[in-house]
Amino acid sequence: MFEAHFQTFEESEGGVALTARLAAFREELTRRQLTGFVIPRADQQQNEYVAPSEERLAWLTGFTGSAGLAIALAKGAALFVDGRYTLQAAKQVDTEAWTIASLIEPPPESWLTKHLTAGDRVGFDPWLHTSAAAERLAAACAKAGAELIAVDSNPVDSVWTDRPAPPLGPVTVHGAPFAGEAETDKLSRIRAEMTKLGVDALVLSDSHAVAWTFNIRGADVSHTPLPLSYALVPKDGRPTIFIDHRKLSNLSRDHLERNADVREPDALTPALTELAATGASIALDTATAADALTRLIASAGGKPVRGSDPVALLKAVKNDAEIRGTRSAHQRDAVALARFLAWIDREAPKGTLTEIDAVEALETFRRETGALKDVSFPTIAGTGPNGAIVHYRVTRKSNRRIMPGDLLLIDSGAQYEDGTTDVTRTIAIGTPTDEMRDRFTRVLRGHIAIARAVFPDGTTGAQLDTLARQFLWQAGVDFEHGTGHGVGSYLSVHEGPARISKLGTTPLKRGMILSNEPGYYKTDAFGIRIENLELVTAIDIPGAEKPMNGFETLTLAPIDRRLIDRRISKKEVMWLNDYHARVRREVRPHLDEATKVWLDAATEPLPLEDHAPG
Repeated sequence: MFEAHFQTFEESEGGVALTARLAAFREELTRRQLTGFVIPRADQQQNEYVAPSEERLAWLTGFTGSAGLAIALAKGAALFVDGRYTLQAAKQVDTEAWTIASLIEPPPESWLTKHLTAGDRVGFDPWLHTSAAAERLAAACAKAGAELIAVDSNPVDSVWTDRPAPPLGPVTVHGAPFAGEAETDKLSRIRAEMTKLGVDALVLSDSHAVAWTFNIRGADVSHTPLPLSYALVPKDGRPTIFIDHRKLSNLSRDHLERNADVREPDALTPALTELAATGASIALDTATAADALTRLIASAGGKPVRGSDPVALLKAVKNDAEIRGTRSAHQRDAVALARFLAWIDREAPKGTLTEIDAVEALETFRRETGALKDVSFPTIAGTGPNGAIVHYRVTRKSNRRIMPGDLLLIDSGAQYEDGTTDVTRTIAIGTPTDEMRDRFTRVLRGHIAIARAVFPDGTTGAQLDTLARQFLWQAGVDFEHGTGHGVGSYLSVHEGPARISKLGTTPLKRGMILSNEPGYYKTDAFGIRIENLELVTAIDIPGAEKPMNGFETLTLAPIDRRLIDRRISKKEVMWLNDYHARVRREVRPHLDEATKVWLDAATEPLPLEDHAPG
């Protein structure tokens, strides 16, 4: 009935079958006189989604998550993942060959120091690590009397005989109605930031920054419309974009050449070398610039200036056209979501649907809008125990039937030319248990606390994060991920620098879009997450002594009332009833009659008298 065009469900190679690759890799290290090597899950620009040609970690270990790192030594090997991927990693890799360890605490460098001996030579590819990461690795090696060696070519590539070719996705122009600001104006703002930094030039090592600055989009990686590229912006004169010419049409080339010189990617090294030879100060993005760039500039006589890419913050604050676009995208997405949720409520209790059925159906409803460019990430559809795997991706092998008594957690998003969406709903299939309702209500109360938050200019995500966790903490439970991430405008669904998390140190500014997604996960039982996207807006408070901000909720989809218990307060019920009234008002006119009937029932107001004040 349904079909997914942008997602697949095949099981990746893994486990014992990949052990031969590790053996071949170790032979290559021996040939190069290396006793170990560090393999990050990264491309040259630290992208979240990488091209198939850059999936070195997955090829060697079998682990397919979006964050991880491996260290292979002659007599030991470890795969490091964060809390989202602990369960997934254990299922994908051969645990006889690889130890699974924490990516965060303790960090991989601690493991490295413990397993090295004096005189060991550990290799790393300087194009796949930031300078900060390389320095941490070097310090860990030095602590053990070992040495970190920057290699000229990656040994994984030497044994990966069927490695795919680099991508050549076509570049498109992101027109003024969507971008809202001309390239010349963006370059002026970027140069103003460069003046503050006191630098002679800026390297845009993040393809998102190149795409935003020059109003282009591409198709080089999954789920994010990225044109893999670099740019060099001098304080005076024309910028240079380094991009494979085979990606450019006459239209996109003409668009770029209005404001920049266009050169092949292999021209970046000589261009930087020439500029650095003049003694120039060249700004590099700490988060995405490869250590190879720092080394190149320093060795040629220039001054690498590491810091935050000024484009990241400029890009995070959406302009009026982008805000209009995201509202339009979310309303369109809401129609698809309502059709999907009505379908799930009708069909899932029969016990015949699977997780793959849910993924395919939701993508189909979105494609039927006629505007879907891609999903913004592989849909997470976990029922029962699979819902407890935070970044679960269903495969043919793991596919589970959705049964009465389950909770179905479905986290999904879409890429439309006018905006990027990301939404999670947890759905009761049949009658939920008291424990499910208790945990869901605590998650919902934290979600509402974020949505209702009022905060002064300068407030960071870390200061808000506790609001989402307070009711879970009261029950002695928590969730092991951030409460929210930034979202791009037809760009990455996970965008920096702002986030709502314990580590969110960037002040939230009006025009930023962030997710609000607290959760709870009971291993081998069920998972709960409620996610809306929020726009930071001004709040007018009479008599306020400083500018105050709050959130406008962008996502428009019913929250399952069947999972709410009486612990929710009257003020929280009022927020939910107001939210559901808005969903009806904005979404209902675009639905077929059957879905209208479902929506009316799903958004019926909760009675206030059943709940305590607060």
